Amino acid sequence: MTHETSAPASGAAQTPTCQLLARQAADYRGWWWVAPPRDPWLESGQGVAISADLAVRAAWQAAGRPAHSPFEPLPLDPQPAGDEEAPKGAVLFWPKSHALGEWWLLWLCSTLPEGTPLQLVGENQGGIKRVLKVLAALGLGCRKLDSARRCSLFETRLGPVGIDPDASWTAFEVEPDGERLLLASHPGVFGHGKLDDGTRLLLETLRGALPAGDVLDMGCGDGILAAWLARRGAAVTAVDVNAFAVEATRRTLAANGLAGEALFGEALSGETLESDVYSALAGRTFDTIVSNPPFHQERAIDYGPAARLILEAPAHLRPGGQLLLVANAFLPYPDLLERAFGGFEILADDRRFRVYRAVRR
Repeated sequence: MTHETSAPASGAAQTPTCQLLARQAADYRGWWWVAPPRDPWLESGQGVAISADLAVRAAWQAAGRPAHSPFEPLPLDPQPAGDEEAPKGAVLFWPKSHALGEWWLLWLCSTLPEGTPLQLVGENQGGIKRVLKVLAALGLGCRKLDSARRCSLFETRLGPVGIDPDASWTAFEVEPDGERLLLASHPGVFGHGKLDDGTRLLLETLRGALPAGDVLDMGCGDGILAAWLARRGAAVTAVDVNAFAVEATRRTLAANGLAGEALFGEALSGETLESDVYSALAGRTFDTIVSNPPFHQERAIDYGPAARLILEAPAHLRPGGQLLLVANAFLPYPDLLERAFGGFEILADDRRFRVYRAVRR
């Protein structure tokens, strides 16, 4: 049976998961939307967004809607405004990464009161049906509410599971040039638990052209580039749109004795912060920008962030400053580099990945 929601939104649902939710009879006022996609039905509706994605939170806040990171204090005490209080329920959008979905479940169980209603929604091809086994392993009951648009919707109630969500954080060692680094890792971070081959090629290339001065690590991930460069004396500012990545980089720097003054020295400065490409860096310039930019958003290809990284780079580089970029060889970045810089060179090419260098004249 389908229904109209009792908390109608002014925007029509566009993503399949939201189209499925929009036809439910549930009253979602006062609920949390956890790890939500960008969708006008959500952003113009009811409830509070909980997201590790800065771009999602910024879109909600721009629309006058409450949005929070799981790494910040959350509004769990009753407030005069209806949205900003302990939620009446939560909807978890099941992510592509099964392990990340499990983390969100553990986090919700440890954060919200026992008995809080929880709905889980996701695309069938994205693994949503696996939540049945996950919930059973945690001792949580579950029933299927609906399915449509190649998506499924399940319902349960939160309860104590006896597992600390912090247990999802792990660490692994890498020796990209014979020198040991300990990297913090989390299911929500690119390259979880391993050194990405593209990043490895970029590090091999950087050995022969070591950046000096102020360096921006754009899309810092687990912090491998920031730690490697900081150990060699660069003043590194590391940014990522993903709060899990920012936290991972901070943990990586601390684990290698590279945090605070030990990282940057008395004469240098730097930081690790959330930024949607350059959104947190207005007016700031650097001697070098290094990056292994993503081109996926969940299961969809998305060149948008990488295009912004390249096209806006000259405004964030000092005269003579350089952009060092590694990317899959098939990606259409040469045209963007030509538009932004008027030229570029290929420093390395192993047929799978290329390292590009472009200089601000």
